Amino acid sequence: MGERAHRPTIKEVAQRAGVSPMTVSRTLSGGLNVKPDVQERVLAAVTELGYHRNENARSIRPGHSSGLIGVAITNIANPYYSTFALGVEEEAALAGRRILLGNTSEDVGREVALVNDFLGRRVDGLIVVPAGSASEHLAHSQNQGVPVVLAARRIDALTADSVVLTDDDGAHRGTIALIDRGHTRIGYLGNALSIFTGERRHAGFLRAMEERGLHPDPRLIATNQQTVEQAREAMRSLLHAKNPPTAVFCANNRNAIGAVKEIHQQLHTGLRSVGDFPEIMSFDDFELAELSPVPISVIDHDPRELGRTAARLLLDRLEGAHRDASPRAIELPVSLRVGVR
Repeated sequence: MGERAHRPTIKEVAQRAGVSPMTVSRTLSGGLNVKPDVQERVLAAVTELGYHRNENARSIRPGHSSGLIGVAITNIANPYYSTFALGVEEEAALAGRRILLGNTSEDVGREVALVNDFLGRRVDGLIVVPAGSASEHLAHSQNQGVPVVLAARRIDALTADSVVLTDDDGAHRGTIALIDRGHTRIGYLGNALSIFTGERRHAGFLRAMEERGLHPDPRLIATNQQTVEQAREAMRSLLHAKNPPTAVFCANNRNAIGAVKEIHQQLHTGLRSVGDFPEIMSFDDFELAELSPVPISVIDHDPRELGRTAARLLLDRLEGAHRDASPRAIELPVSLRVGVR
């Protein structure tokens, strides 16, 4: 075999651009504190020489930034979280960084293993949608100098930047809208109350009912649905109740999809007509909601912006003015679309 082709080094790029190797490194890591004209010279030299960074070598050099952000989400099959991750990736790319994406399936053990794997790969920071209330592994990350941003959910025991939705207010507004449309017997489908969003949205639902002098029927309250199929089974039970609800509040899009699927199934039997089924209120939009056979109202927000905001919080910690600032807690607003068909 012939002699292996020479691979340009960062020193050679620096010589070609007339700068120091450190300036080349900073340019390729996002250009922090590097003048635009200098960045142009460096990037031109990179192109001319055909230089590529050795990512493995960079990741194991003590004190060197990997340019990577670890992102842990709870359900990669849910389009909501893939859109969230896209928002993170877009913001990270603007800063010359890349993301490593992992799925926890709402399992704290998997989250711990994933975070440890991210740290082993020398990520510069973490964005985590918490699977539960465990915080020791995330506190360990912070102690190692790797900042953490919590997204969609908070952990009371962890002092960290966070961005969540106005879950309580959104659920309250959605439930009030159902009551204003004449519903007094309202069912509830949601995930575990031990989950941050589950507890807050359930609280907003109860607060609205109480304010209007209504008492939720415990037989119409179903929680702990983590999957579409579990939500479908819970909806089946509500529809077969002796006095079924005329409306159902769904605390997330998985529960709403399960509810709509069960309605479709029962319609196909021909034993019921559309008017026999309850109206649906969904916290989170979902694809093809407008094709539902029953009216669907949506408590809507932009998961992409949630991801962008989480990324900006982390980047501020890594390279911005908020590097040493007190933790920030951001709540993004939601909007209400009534009667989507």
